[in-house]
Amino acid sequence: MMNIGVIGAGRIGKVHCESIAYHVKDASVTAIADPVWTEDSKKWARDMGICACIDYHEILNNPTIDAVTICSPTQTHAKISKEAIHAGKHIFCEKPVSQDVSEIKAVMKELKNSNVKYQVGFNRRFDHNFRAVRNAAQDGRIGDVHLLKITSRDPDAPPIAYVKGSGGMFMDMTIHDFDMVRYLTGSEVEEVYANAAVLVDPEIGKAGDVDTAIVSLKLRNGALAVIDNSRRAVYGYDQRAEVFGSMGQVEIGNDSPSRSVISTVHGVTAEKPLHFFLERYMEAYTNEIKEFVDAVQNDTDVPVTIEDGLQAVLIAKAANRSIKEHRPVALTEMQN
Repeated sequence: MMNIGVIGAGRIGKVHCESIAYHVKDASVTAIADPVWTEDSKKWARDMGICACIDYHEILNNPTIDAVTICSPTQTHAKISKEAIHAGKHIFCEKPVSQDVSEIKAVMKELKNSNVKYQVGFNRRFDHNFRAVRNAAQDGRIGDVHLLKITSRDPDAPPIAYVKGSGGMFMDMTIHDFDMVRYLTGSEVEEVYANAAVLVDPEIGKAGDVDTAIVSLKLRNGALAVIDNSRRAVYGYDQRAEVFGSMGQVEIGNDSPSRSVISTVHGVTAEKPLHFFLERYMEAYTNEIKEFVDAVQNDTDVPVTIEDGLQAVLIAKAANRSIKEHRPVALTEMQN
């Protein structure tokens, strides 16, 4: 049995705890650390049978804990990662590893001198829909990839306090889509051109961010990709993708509570998409932890590496520069 410590008792930390407890048979959560505990969170930890602590160093210093999941605020990820490496703990780290490229590279340097497994939390790679697209694109069924289209729209904008600390929409939201471009095409991004606006909430603009965007990308294999984002889709969580190739195309639509379609004299109606990411991707969250545990126990490569984490951050930074400078930005410009 693999013992895991969770660092960060917010929404995503609790998701991982419950995924492990209910669905990962070869692992258990020994402890969870967070500097601030509400009475409700304390009760949740007690009900889960998990030891709750304030200082995450209690987890790092516990010799019975084999691995950690880092679910704390983004600005702490790199620091805790390096400490966990020194403690010899295998690491599952939520994205991004850092918004600072030099900090990610510092973590990579520490990993080279260790035997620690390090997986980054890009959960969409473990979703059944996106995996089906990846498989069709990579096994030759649609020929050479020419075009990729990704639609990613949230049901509502996050609170302004969250926006101010998120690193911006490209680093917080679109970063998943940037990872999907690499995952679905099997190719690296070479150039990024972004257009963006504030159309959902003027307060987001006042906070220095955008809420609506179209990003065009050129890939090393010659393919082209386009991503459209919005912080508010009134009908639910809109997650679609299409890969077009020389021999055909593969596409996925949204998951909904059912596939029922009602046809009457008044019209034809179907159910709206699942409302938010926790509904849409719960199975994916479980799958990514299962594969992390499997990699540790069988000493195999993790499915999402820190290099994958670095590339997504570089693309996000290139998109931000493209908006500011009104031009295409080569990824080679973002390496330092």
